[in-house]
Amino acid sequence: MSAVNDTKFNSAVFLLTGIPGQEDIYLWISILFCLVYVISIVGNSVILFIIKTDPSLHEPMYIFLSMLAVTDLGLSISTIPTILGIYLFKFRRISLNACFAQLFFIHSLSKIESSVLLLMAFDRFVAICNPLRYASILTPPRIAKMGLVVVLRSVALIFPLPFLLKQFRYCRGNVLSHSYCLYSEVMKAACSDFTVNSIYGLCVKILTVGLDSFLIFLSYVMILKTVLSIASHTEALNTCVSHLCAVLLFYTPQIGLSVIHRFGKGSSPLLQILLGYISMLVPPLLNPIVYSVKIKHLRARIIKVFIK
Repeated sequence: MSAVNDTKFNSAVFLLTGIPGQEDIYLWISILFCLVYVISIVGNSVILFIIKTDPSLHEPMYIFLSMLAVTDLGLSISTIPTILGIYLFKFRRISLNACFAQLFFIHSLSKIESSVLLLMAFDRFVAICNPLRYASILTPPRIAKMGLVVVLRSVALIFPLPFLLKQFRYCRGNVLSHSYCLYSEVMKAACSDFTVNSIYGLCVKILTVGLDSFLIFLSYVMILKTVLSIASHTEALNTCVSHLCAVLLFYTPQIGLSVIHRFGKGSSPLLQILLGYISMLVPPLLNPIVYSVKIKHLRARIIKVFIK
């Protein structure tokens, strides 16, 4: 009988979760999320349009910024259907296959964003520490290869996840604690031993977010050492402020959410939900704003386009 129930549940659905206890104001929350998504999509699309149409912005720093904008657009689009489905239509159900597809895109794009932030740190390192060789090191073909490696690495590491989850039967309850599917959440609903899956997930996190954040830290240690030895250190550091903001916006909630999922068994469900929203929604929302405000040349081009 148990095997029958397991098999039956394996073809069933998961139930996604909104903000508990706030069902009466879901419509207002949905308006807020719609506004966040509109700003994120419009902001990143404007960045891409300006960089594509302005030849003076076809430089390594702006090419990497366009990679970040594309990734942020992908993250926004990956989470829109389920989040708005919950708050607008109170539709919480998601099939196993749809859940596996969503978590594949969310985790792949998150790892790509981490790697793009590393490439942007490398760009700032070369520009400040070795400016005379900047153009010869970061050539367009080399940048294209770097982008391809970033995508292939992330997809290759995340590609096994849906297949590892698909082999399980699920019998520990089908209610997830977020408005979208995450690997660690779905894995914990399995009725089989998932130790190997947990170790693989941790290894992926270390090889991507862990390694990338460590290399970004090393880059800024060397950048700081260089700028302190030159006269115009304030101006040089100013070019890194926008990137540091993007790094903090991405890594702080990501690391916090990972720690809670693995070690915070007694943590507040509301804290998990809010950290989840921050990690998924805030970087795509604020990255285009931060870069538009902090990079004078980009800001001037955007103003010029809209004033015409």
